[in-house]
Amino acid sequence: MRFSERIGKKTPKCDLQVESMDDDLRNGLWDITWQNAIEKIDGGAYGSVGSDWKDFLSHLWHDFFRKPVDEIPLGSGLFVQKIIREWFFHAEWNEVYDFLEFIVQEDEDLYKRSGNLVLECGDFGTRIVRWFFETESFKHDCNIILERELSGYRFVGNVIAPITNKVEVAAVNEALETAEKHSLKGVKHHLESALEKFSDKKNPDYRNSIKESISAVESVCKVIAGDRKATLVKALQKVKGKVGLHPRLEKGFSAIYEYTSDAGGIRHAMLNESACDCVDAKYMLVSCSAFVNYLIGKASKAGLIK
Repeated sequence: MRFSERIGKKTPKCDLQVESMDDDLRNGLWDITWQNAIEKIDGGAYGSVGSDWKDFLSHLWHDFFRKPVDEIPLGSGLFVQKIIREWFFHAEWNEVYDFLEFIVQEDEDLYKRSGNLVLECGDFGTRIVRWFFETESFKHDCNIILERELSGYRFVGNVIAPITNKVEVAAVNEALETAEKHSLKGVKHHLESALEKFSDKKNPDYRNSIKESISAVESVCKVIAGDRKATLVKALQKVKGKVGLHPRLEKGFSAIYEYTSDAGGIRHAMLNESACDCVDAKYMLVSCSAFVNYLIGKASKAGLIK
């Protein structure tokens, strides 16, 4: 969290990358793509590049870049690499994802066209290798970068699918702004802490992010219930009658709170840290933010908060 955000001069925003791609994300995806595919385009002039690479480049120019195949650069592999790199770092964020999908799907096609198995002769005999790279490993490495840099997308099968959307991001940002508007400092503090722990790219703390998310709900419920010492379950019981909360909603969040508080749940000190991942933390952050928005809206309408 930046200095301005820590002292309350600026409200932090949910930085999930849904319709954008910052330099860290683009650089990370390029490194994975370079190491697994682009770096292998070598061998001197284009004419001497292996037949499978010629096939790949032809499909890249014709099917992806939509350019005539006779315009494929005839320079060295390094020259071809430079052209692809130049495009990659100037492409729109969505075009980068198009490119990643393309090379995965093209690899699958090359794999089928090559007869599935390729024999490579070397100093240590002949071995079976895969053209043109290991797809599963590539997708796995891409997903590591996508998660680390808070992208809203992941490889699912051979396509890149959304794991979040603008509505979810808006719910988090709205909860922060609404809590500040109504001077609900405790609620805002818990949401900021949850967001900070979730968004820390170097050392994300998903377990404590989940704790802070549910604590934000607990905090707003205490205010509405008028009982600062109540647990979330007890506060929800009081809130239910004051704002007309549907019994199923009250039971649902009571169950989530009980899960986070029991001996095997999030709040228990013995919980294995690896049991909480990015998906869990994002779900709780978005869900709790949406519920905070809902409760504040209902309480404000009932005249229970200013």
